[in-house]
Amino acid sequence: MDRKRELKQQYKETPVEAGVFQIKNKQNNKIYIGSSKNLKTLNGIKFMLENNGFTTSKALQAEWNQFGKDAFTFDLLEKLKKNDDPFVTQKEALAELEEKWLEKLQPYEEQGYNQK
Repeated sequence: MDRKRELKQQYKETPVEAGVFQIKNKQNNKIYIGSSKNLKTLNGIKFMLENNGFTTSKALQAEWNQFGKDAFTFDLLEKLKKNDDPFVTQKEALAELEEKWLEKLQPYEEQGYNQK
């Protein structure tokens, strides 16, 4: 029981970080690029996929159901750096960072699960 309490405390103390992530299908190399204001939520995305509830990309959900969770990897592409510019919000900076990775990796049509 102490271990559970210890893990809970460790989770709470982990700083909240924003960034861009990739979900990759190892069977066909298709990718999904996403971003989150809290990268801890990647476990929630895995949970949604495992329970057929990922509505952001129906194609990704369909192939998750087809190939199973072991066919996919979750990778952090880049953490959002602290921005001292008072005119740029975290939301805007995160959107720009995600756009950079979408441009670079082009995860559309046969190459991925994102929509243009």
